[in-house]
Amino acid sequence: MISTNTPPKYNRKFKERDFFHSPSPEYFLLPFKFHRLNEYQEVMVNEVGDFLVVPRGTVHRIVQREVNPQSEEELYGDLLSHYMISEEPVTPLLDVLATRYRTKKSFLDGFTSLHIFVITLRCEHTCHYCQVSRVTQDRQAYDMSEARIDRGIDLMMKSPNPHLTMEFQGGEPLLAFDRIVYAVEQAKAKAVDHEKRINFVICTNLALISEEILQYCQSNHILLSVSLDGPESLHNSNRKRPGNNSYELTIRGLELARQFLGEDRVSALMTTTSLSLQYPKEIVEEYVRRGFHHIFLRPISPYGFAVRNQKRNAYQTEEFLTFYKTALQRIIEHNLNGYHLIEDYAAILLKKILTPFPVGYVDLQSPAGLINNVIVFNYDGKVFASDEARMLAEMKDDTFCLGSLDTHSYQEIFYGEKARWIAQVWTNEGLAGCSECAFQAYCGADPVFHHATQGDAYGYRPTSGFCRKNMELIRYLIELMNTTPEINRVFRRWISQS
Repeated sequence: MISTNTPPKYNRKFKERDFFHSPSPEYFLLPFKFHRLNEYQEVMVNEVGDFLVVPRGTVHRIVQREVNPQSEEELYGDLLSHYMISEEPVTPLLDVLATRYRTKKSFLDGFTSLHIFVITLRCEHTCHYCQVSRVTQDRQAYDMSEARIDRGIDLMMKSPNPHLTMEFQGGEPLLAFDRIVYAVEQAKAKAVDHEKRINFVICTNLALISEEILQYCQSNHILLSVSLDGPESLHNSNRKRPGNNSYELTIRGLELARQFLGEDRVSALMTTTSLSLQYPKEIVEEYVRRGFHHIFLRPISPYGFAVRNQKRNAYQTEEFLTFYKTALQRIIEHNLNGYHLIEDYAAILLKKILTPFPVGYVDLQSPAGLINNVIVFNYDGKVFASDEARMLAEMKDDTFCLGSLDTHSYQEIFYGEKARWIAQVWTNEGLAGCSECAFQAYCGADPVFHHATQGDAYGYRPTSGFCRKNMELIRYLIELMNTTPEINRVFRRWISQS
């Protein structure tokens, strides 16, 4: 007797060509990817990011040519208009798709726009999650020399991009404000000769802000990016300084800065620590109470002191996602109740999902924003491919160091051997696990993050925190958009005003 448990034998030979032939198809498939949205729906996404939410099982029916143009007119029309199918073997709108794809990648046209100058490593705060290895405020040897500032500006002027951003970071850059003044004046003079327009930004904790500094910022149209982690107890716990008065000084500085510069010239960033995870709504309320209309729910970065203080800083991606969703729901509630508040990371993703235009956010670009969009000139002359690459170097890892201001030319830094190596892993269309992902058009490649967390710049998607975070946030945003028209309108207002 033959056992009924005997597994069937499969023929591994290639099928004949006729096996794959669909006689007289009603329509032809165009390239698209798909993902389960929830228990009842799936989302289809084409090569330029157009998406369509359909009932589960629809993709299978489309592939099997089971969609009837007559009885399912609405679905059939949606598939045609979203470039998921075509009534001809080669769609007559191929040139339209090509133009839209070029538009999505047009952030590459100008090359590097953001030039970060780490003007000093000194800082009077001792934040336990600091991504760089700051030093005490009395160590002037860690300030950027005027010679290196000059060299950095010279390289910045060689960028083909006519619109540049010069950002000053630290440490606390206001500890070396004289160097900022020198850099701004030099850059302004050279910008005229090179026909460049420059935006200036200072990233500061505001503790050292003064009317004199603000008058200079006002005269030179300098933006301030400040740190605000939430309510007083949370902010002071995250951002330690002598006197335990970081929050008090931040709020004082914020009010003073707004008097001189106006509300739209002062933005704020928060960092999500393990303590922050307990207060998603309270953090949102602090931003509302302080009159902000933007908030960036930013996870902690795996660099510098943030890694050394694992007990205080380590948390799982799932914990951050729970925090983020709770905070986002509160932000949406404020919008529905009439207070306009944008969550910036969601707005960046939504712009990629809902518009044909590129975004300037480094982490969500493919090819990645490293070099293409941002470059970092460190206080010691080293040049890094991104801010995160600089943070990694403070952990004694120079993997993404492109060269030195002291010894290397523009060609050697931007097109040298290290840049060519990075270029092999910075395009998610060519990375395993990304190339077939439904959300590939909305996401980016982050070789620095994967090198820091997985020891491999290529990265392994199944265990990637970057991948897990972005896949779930994109899925969640698309799901929310299809929940109610009111939320859809809120999101569309965000991308028109962000």
